[in-house]
Amino acid sequence: MSKPFEIIDIGHRGFTIDEALSELEAKVSECVFQGKIRSIKIIHGHGSGALQKGVRDWCKSYDGRFQGVIYGEDYDLFNPLAAAMRADCRSPSDPDLGRNNSAVTYLWLW
Repeated sequence: MSKPFEIIDIGHRGFTIDEALSELEAKVSECVFQGKIRSIKIIHGHGSGALQKGVRDWCKSYDGRFQGVIYGEDYDLFNPLAAAMRADCRSPSDPDLGRNNSAVTYLWLW
């Protein structure tokens, strides 16, 4: 049985932006390769906003690699993409659902 949800916290590890994105790439590639994960919650934190921007730019640079990218501030039951991802992942419990949390970004994998 596949695991529906993975959490990658790169916002609280003291990484530079380049180190954080390298870690993110490695973890996402590992999840895709293993084929057991359907979605990933990336915690990049608030901070100065530079890491958030870096993560979201990284996601945009891989357009088509993911079934969807959902920003934490859009992660609620009224967002059709978020609702579809949650249904596909068997509606995992997540305290950030509906919290308008811009410190996280979600990836829905193919």
